[in-house]
Amino acid sequence: MEIDIQFRPSYSLAIVKLAPNERVRADKGSMVSHSAGVEVETKAEGGFLKSLGRSILGGESFFQNFWKAGGQGGEVTLAPDLPGDIICIQMTGTPLLIQSGSYLASEDGIDISGKLSGKGFLSGEGFSMLEATGSGKVLVSSYGAIYEKELGSGEKYIVDTTHLVAFDGNVNVQARAVGGLKSTVLSGEGLVVELTGPGKLYLQTRSPQALISWIIPQIPTKTVSS
Repeated sequence: MEIDIQFRPSYSLAIVKLAPNERVRADKGSMVSHSAGVEVETKAEGGFLKSLGRSILGGESFFQNFWKAGGQGGEVTLAPDLPGDIICIQMTGTPLLIQSGSYLASEDGIDISGKLSGKGFLSGEGFSMLEATGSGKVLVSSYGAIYEKELGSGEKYIVDTTHLVAFDGNVNVQARAVGGLKSTVLSGEGLVVELTGPGKLYLQTRSPQALISWIIPQIPTKTVSS
């Protein structure tokens, strides 16, 4: 499988080149286009309970699409719901925790499951996140561009929870205040987490929650006439 990501970082499109009879697993609704020889199979991968776990615990679709090339190979293009970036992560065995809504696609060597996680709770994602395990390529998406940060052993880094897209499973997570009581209440920075390496972090440069908070006051309210 070859992956070419175009139009980064604002309106990214993943162009997935499939070898003969190769397939890519993609989140529901992410397909933009595909070549004529590619077919789709929609199923609850891993059975009912595992699919239910991904849906309830990871915030992903119960059913997932598998795009499979024919004997001549083929192409599938994929894009996320929000305008932003896509990054291809080459996994080699270390688990990857992904926030709800950021999983886009993966190849067959990757298993995706919903995971009850204290790290997910501390990172502001609730008690659960998606966990990717295995070896292969994973596509994750963001709102805004993706900033990659590699932490050394024992290195600490502070992140606003709404900007955290994914992180290596061996990274330690600890919730904390942004500063003193005054800063925590008045700074507008929200919740933050302290992440301790070794491991890699993937951060998004924009916050969907901040966008929602900006839009809501702009919506006209309906007045009731007397």
